[in-house]
Amino acid sequence: MKTYTDKVLNQLLSNFRVPSKDYLFKPLTDGFINDTFLVFDGSKPLYIFQRVNHKVFTNVEGLMNNVRNAFQHLTDEDYREIVLVKTQDGGSFYKHKNGETCYWRTMTYINGSTAYNTTTDPKVAFEAGKIIGKFNILLQQANPDDYIDTIPKFHDLGYRKAQFQAALKSGEKTKLDTAQSAITFAHRVLKELSNEALNNLPIRICHNDTKLNNILFSKKTQKALCLIDLDTLMRGHFHYDFGDAVRTIVNTAPEDEQEHEKITFEKKLFEAFVDGLAANENFLSNEEVKAMPWGAILMPFLHGLRALTDYLNGNVYYKVAYENQNLDRCLSLFSFTQKALENKAYMEEIVQEKLS
Repeated sequence: MKTYTDKVLNQLLSNFRVPSKDYLFKPLTDGFINDTFLVFDGSKPLYIFQRVNHKVFTNVEGLMNNVRNAFQHLTDEDYREIVLVKTQDGGSFYKHKNGETCYWRTMTYINGSTAYNTTTDPKVAFEAGKIIGKFNILLQQANPDDYIDTIPKFHDLGYRKAQFQAALKSGEKTKLDTAQSAITFAHRVLKELSNEALNNLPIRICHNDTKLNNILFSKKTQKALCLIDLDTLMRGHFHYDFGDAVRTIVNTAPEDEQEHEKITFEKKLFEAFVDGLAANENFLSNEEVKAMPWGAILMPFLHGLRALTDYLNGNVYYKVAYENQNLDRCLSLFSFTQKALENKAYMEEIVQEKLS
């Protein structure tokens, strides 16, 4: 994250329709892509202030149109609303140029909220399933034609395979040697996944990044409130959102856990999560339900493959704290992928029982 002083951040924030005063800023470092700050008036948190990474999201105007359109639908007595704060000229983001062009946005902060990177609590898993279901139900009102793909081919397995193969050709020999076990695993699973055929799946406007820490919960009641980080909100299939949530809810270890014996597939958390989905009105087709276990394998594998590719390319996409962090992420995600493969029949049984 680039270092900003409070003075500079206050100058940037003054371009939005917020009361004029000296605010305090706390950087939030959990995210890998954008620069994010929590804005305080004294000790009271009021806003989320973000610099959008336009090298990752190259069409910032289209991205912000997606977010603005989605917020119109994401309002319900069981879904907490987030408000996009307008710029002084009525826009949804501020474009600042001082040597380098930067794009900034401001959203309201939900006081009394928290997020979890992992959980061992079935209630949290249940609430996560319930709010992801509600999110998808509310966005059934959305017209897919009104949304751009903020990252084209984001979950396209063929595209990610091609990127991986290109990295194998250009990667440094030392990195290729260090990552050999991950490369071997990737080749094996790519062959297995290529045999899966998914047909008649409806196009939805999906979140596409439903890891557990992109869900806000009430600190007081643990009730799930809403989803955050909507940059990847675009056309997709429900098993993307399902699989991404499973990989961070059912596994109680961090994403870059190096002790792989700590990586889990907790069945009680999986069943609680599916129970949460089922607590909503039925919104899934039979074909979508059948695809869900496949999504729980696909999504951790795709994230692992992307981390491996980035490692071989020199860590150009994800922020890393140390040289081999992307490889550690990859190996951890591949370890969970293997556990999901081993539990595919179990997942098929549970989703059919609870959602069909």
